[in-house]
Amino acid sequence: MRVLVAEDHAELADSVARVLHREGMAVDVALDGRAALDRTALTDYDVVVLDRDLPGVHGDDVCRALVAGPGRRTRVLMLTASGTIADRVEGLSLGADDYLPKPFAYAELVARIRALGRRAQPALPPILEHGDLRLDPAQRVVTRAGLRLALSPKELAVLEYLLAAGGRVVSAEELLERVWDEAADPFTTTVKATINRLRAKLGSPPVIETVPRSGYRI
Repeated sequence: MRVLVAEDHAELADSVARVLHREGMAVDVALDGRAALDRTALTDYDVVVLDRDLPGVHGDDVCRALVAGPGRRTRVLMLTASGTIADRVEGLSLGADDYLPKPFAYAELVARIRALGRRAQPALPPILEHGDLRLDPAQRVVTRAGLRLALSPKELAVLEYLLAAGGRVVSAEELLERVWDEAADPFTTTVKATINRLRAKLGSPPVIETVPRSGYRI
């Protein structure tokens, strides 16, 4: 899942980003409204975590721009220091998909982002399966032949994306775009190295196929 955290308090933004990274999400950070609009113009985010009181371009205007975008797929989770009913209603009326007052519990924030991410994607079954391989996206658990596998958050995210593709060939560039964040170097072998580690952990018979000059598929 690709997420943008648009929050002007740098310490909070970094803290949220670290939590989401540990959950296997690809996270970018914008510290003002203009930066948020610039990033959303370049990247197709699944979810934007949007502070309503952003400097520069106000969060309300960022929300309006995201909602008005053609073929809108990005979901907006609005944050605010005000938790009144009137404020929530106003935020949702702007087109936000969800609303969370500060302070918030990180566990709730993660759960809401995951719920919005599922709405941003085509409907998928609750358990992703291929043969004896099972991945539970909600619990972040992968098993093969009934045995639980110890995958890193990034390995799990790559496997989830490949399983969700339903046999479609996924290029390394697409994986880099959807699973890694903007800090990833497009010229590195990060994707290949992660695929190799994932294959080793998944064991035999192999389930990830390399399609020459095209990418990977389950």
